Amino acid sequence: MAVRAAVLPAVGAPLEVTEIDLPEPGPGRIRVRLAAAGVCHSDLSLSNGTMRVPVPAVLGHEGAGTVVAVGEGVTHLAPGDGVVLNWAPSCGDCPACARGEVWLCANALNGSADVHAHRTSDGARLHPGLNVAAFAEETVVPTSCALPAPRGVPLTDAALLGCAVLTGYGAVHHCAQVRPGETVAVFGAGGVGLAAIQSARIAGAARIVAVDVSPEKEELARAAGATDYVVASDTTAREIRALTGKQGVDVAVECVGRAVTIRTAWESTRRGGRTTVVGIGGKDQQVTFNALEIFHWGRTLSGCVYGNSDPERDLPVLAEHVRAGRLDLSALVTERIALDGIPAAFENMLAGKGGRALVVF
Repeated sequence: MAVRAAVLPAVGAPLEVTEIDLPEPGPGRIRVRLAAAGVCHSDLSLSNGTMRVPVPAVLGHEGAGTVVAVGEGVTHLAPGDGVVLNWAPSCGDCPACARGEVWLCANALNGSADVHAHRTSDGARLHPGLNVAAFAEETVVPTSCALPAPRGVPLTDAALLGCAVLTGYGAVHHCAQVRPGETVAVFGAGGVGLAAIQSARIAGAARIVAVDVSPEKEELARAAGATDYVVASDTTAREIRALTGKQGVDVAVECVGRAVTIRTAWESTRRGGRTTVVGIGGKDQQVTFNALEIFHWGRTLSGCVYGNSDPERDLPVLAEHVRAGRLDLSALVTERIALDGIPAAFENMLAGKGGRALVVF
C-alpha cells in the first residue's frame, strides 16, 4: 500500500516527502494510521549524523495514531485501538533491562536496521529511523513499539508523550529527583525544555529559571511555570546566581546538547548542586573541568537517556497529570504543520528558529 512519508535519503541531505510502499503487518506487528507526530531535535541529530542509523530512512519517532490492521499472533491490540509509539522498546533480556534500567536497553534500536518499506519511485529499501518511522501517513511497527493510548487524552496531544514529555518529566523526576522547595534552571525552551519546566512545577520547585537564546520564548516558558527568564549570554551563570542569593540553583537541566551550555548549566548550580544533561551533542562538543573545581564545588553532573523513563510505567502517570490539568501538552507546541511542512521545520531547527512543530495528519 502506498503512503506519503518524509524520507532522509542520506546523512546531511534534505528530507524528501515522497510516496513509499508500506507492507502489510507480519507476525507480531501492527499497522498504525498516524494522528500526529512531533518534530524533535533527535530527528535532526539523525539527519546530520550525530546519531548514526542506516539510511535511507523514514524519520519520526514521536507519534500516536490508530491501529488499522494487526499481524498474526497479535491479540492485545485490535483495529480501532489508539496507541502511542515507543521508539525505544526494551528487550527484557540484556544486563541493563535485568537491572531495571530499561532506558539503557542494549537492543532497543536494533529495529532501525530492518527494512521498513520501499520508495515507490525507484524501489530503494528504506529503514525506520528510530524504529517507528512516524513521519508518514501510516507505519508498521512491532507491538513492542506501541503502548495503549491513555484514556481522555486526544491522540494529537498524546503524540508528545512518546518522547518530549517522557524525557522532560523523567529528567526532573527520575534523574535530577527535584524535591519540593528546590530551585531549578532549565536550559533550552523547546519541547523537552518546556516539559521539564512543567515537571519542575509539578515537583514543587520554589523557583524555576528558564534559559534560551530566543527572547521570544519567554512567554511560553512563563506559561509553563517558569518564574524567571534569562536570555542566554556569556553572563548567564552569573545572572542565575544573582537570582538565587548568589548561591546558584539546586538543579540545572540542560536540554540543548552543546558544550558551552552544559558547562554554563554546571556553573549555575550551587555548591553540591546537580546538573542533568538531556541534550544530545556531537563528539566535537568537548566539556572540560579542572580537578580542583570538581573537588571544591562538589557538584554532580549526570547524563540522562530518554528521561531515565520506563514508558509502560510512566505513561499512565503522565496521563493522570494531563487529565488533572497539571500538564498542558498543547503548550509544548509552537506550530502545527502538515506532512509537507517537515522539511521547512527542519530548516528552522538548523537555523535555531521556532519551537516544537507538530505534524497533524
